[in-house]
Order: sequence, then structure tokens, then C-alpha cells
Amino acid sequence: MTGIHNFRDYGGYETQDGRHVRTGVLFRSGQHVEAEDADLAALDALNIRTVIDLRGQSERERHPCRRSDSFSAEVLMHPGETTSSPPHEDIGDGVPTGEYARQRMMAVYTRMPENPAMISMFGRYFKALDERDGGSLVHCFAGKDRTGVAATMLLQVLGVPRELQEREFLRTNDAPSLEVLARQSLPGMEARLGKLDKTAVRNLLEVRAEYLATYIASVKASHGSFDNYLTQAIGVDDAMRARLRERLTQ
Repeated sequence: MTGIHNFRDYGGYETQDGRHVRTGVLFRSGQHVEAEDADLAALDALNIRTVIDLRGQSERERHPCRRSDSFSAEVLMHPGETTSSPPHEDIGDGVPTGEYARQRMMAVYTRMPENPAMISMFGRYFKALDERDGGSLVHCFAGKDRTGVAATMLLQVLGVPRELQEREFLRTNDAPSLEVLARQSLPGMEARLGKLDKTAVRNLLEVRAEYLATYIASVKASHGSFDNYLTQAIGVDDAMRARLRERLTQ
């Protein structure tokens, strides 16, 4: 995609029992505010029936997604805020160094497991995958933090090994459209904090293995294991897990 950052299919991974996550049905991306006509045409060709928009209300109002005239997918969204600001913008007053940005991102991943709005949206994401036919697209502002966690959760449920979950998470750093995200987010951050050094920018706009590890450590600390968290907080019981594996692996 030219105007949509970080768009990709997150299927194809082998599961621990030798099956593979289906391709052509699971998509993820950043927001679509700058989607070009060719991007919208490409989206229409993918048979995406459900869009899970993890952004909050103020993000959607500031950055409304472009849709084609033939767009007909159901869009699921939270009626309020899902976070105080997009995670890569969630930085307070301080010296905008690389380490400061890294620590702020680590804090985002520590807080996310207990965020009621995100728990609700992740639950709706799984319910949609369980009940709705056709392709799905999950996205947030940048398609890397909230969206990255959603994709990781699903791969966990489908039985994809942890090292492949991390590989999918880190593919964000190879997206050829980083300038789209930078254009959408850096001016606001630098207006608040001043010029960011290169390391700070990368720590905010990319992802790190330690970010995901921090999230998983947080859910383990509160629920004993990642699977327990998915069951107890998100609502993925054994029956749903079995149905999702039947629907989304082959």
C-alpha cells in the first residue's frame, strides 16, 4: 500500500501441531487516513468483511479513514478512548532521547494488559473472528503496538510458537512505508517535545522484541500465563479456541 502504513497478511505461520495459519483472510495495518485510490481498490479486492479499529474516538475524529464507494465491511470500534494517545505518541514531558522514548514505550506495553477499553476491543476482535465470515482487518494508528498485540494474541490461540509470534511482530520494522507514519505522527510529537534524535524516532515508530516481551511478562504476572490471560481477561475459552483453529488453520 502506498498511503497505508504497515499493511500485510499475518497468516502463513506453521503451528505447533503442523498446521498453517490460513492466508488471505487475516490482515493488519495502520490507519487509512492517507489511503490512495489504488490502495482502496486493493482493499476492495481482498473480501474484507470486518474491520476492527482499535483507535479511540478522538483518533478517529482527527484521522478519519478513507473508504471506497463500494466499501461494505462492518467496522467495530470503541465508543470512547482506547488510550490517552497512540502508543508511539504516548510520551510525557522529558528530554526526548532514545532511552527516554524506549522507556515510554515499555510503559505503554506494561499498561496495555489492564486497559479496560483494550480488553473490550480485543474481546470483540476474537468474537468477530469466531462468528463472521470473510476476511478481517485489524488496525490502529500505526498498526504496530495495539495491532501487534492483537496479532500476537491470535497466533498464540492458533498454536503458533513464540519465536514465530515475535517474527511477525518485528516484521513491522521492515515495512517500506515508514514515511507515512512519520508524516502522520512526528510533527505533533516534535511540536510538544522539540526535535527528536534518530534513536528516539526509531524507538517510537518501530517495535522492539523487548516491547512484546514486556507485554507478555505483564500478563503472566497478573494471570500466571498468556493463555490464562486470554481466557480470563479476553474471553477466549476452550470452545472458541477450538473453533478458531478449525476456521483459521489448515
